[in-house]
Amino acid sequence: MKNRSDFGLGRVGIWSFDLDVQPMAKAQEAVIELEELGFRCVWVPEAVGREPFASCGLLLSATKKLTMATGIASMHARSATTMAAGWKTLTEKFGDRFLLGIGASHQHLAEKVHQSTYEKPYSAMVEYLDVMDNAVFFAAQPTTPPRRVLAALGPKMLKLSAQRGLGAHPYFVPVEHTVMAREVLGPEALLAPEIAVVFDTNATSARETARKHMATYNRLPNYANNLKRLGWADEEICGADKLPSDKMVDAIVAWGTLETIVKRINDHFDAGASHVSVQVLSSEFGSLPSAQWRELASTLASFNS
Repeated sequence: MKNRSDFGLGRVGIWSFDLDVQPMAKAQEAVIELEELGFRCVWVPEAVGREPFASCGLLLSATKKLTMATGIASMHARSATTMAAGWKTLTEKFGDRFLLGIGASHQHLAEKVHQSTYEKPYSAMVEYLDVMDNAVFFAAQPTTPPRRVLAALGPKMLKLSAQRGLGAHPYFVPVEHTVMAREVLGPEALLAPEIAVVFDTNATSARETARKHMATYNRLPNYANNLKRLGWADEEICGADKLPSDKMVDAIVAWGTLETIVKRINDHFDAGASHVSVQVLSSEFGSLPSAQWRELASTLASFNS
């Protein structure tokens, strides 16, 4: 399965919120280095950080070949017509170097941050995509077809991602989800899971770093329900202390040596992934994990062979 098409994204990309925390000039320097290291795709989120279309435009302008992808742009943050306009604007300038990842987000973000309504996310996404695809756009048209993926976890959204885009960008998933997702998507669609990693061989401190990251997600219904669908128990996902078990931590976050982390990435490829975006976690919030990115880059040739 390792020879599956990566749609020009490279086998391994970088997923980073840390870029949002830097001044833009420093973020641009960071993506220039990532491009020089051989990474072909960098994913940036949308929640309470930078506006992703503006951010991707600035980061794309600083680089020559790198693809910027949104992981994900929220359908609640802008109308479908505005989403389509931003998508086409960046594609007109940068072609295949921009990949729109779009998702239904989460109820608390939709309602509290965007003052939107969070109901029937699958049906809402279908309607949203219909409006996007029929949106009026009188500006200069892109000369290459705009590309998009959906943030998808469950079978229905996974199927939709293959029908209405290149495929899926699952987040916060263990390897067994990649197995299931590939079965649902079929052989040709892009499957680009995100995985979090900690470059730390001490089990106590590595899991502590991982738990700080996971505490943002393990209580959100979308992620918890996805893990339960895969057979994980409530107490493993979010125990009495509101934290995940060691077993759950180890399934979501790869920690240890570079060799251990590379093995987990390869596990996702063996399970059917076509591209894996790696989020390097650090105990220091907002610091760029440049040294760890360089370590990971030293293994890129082995993934692409």
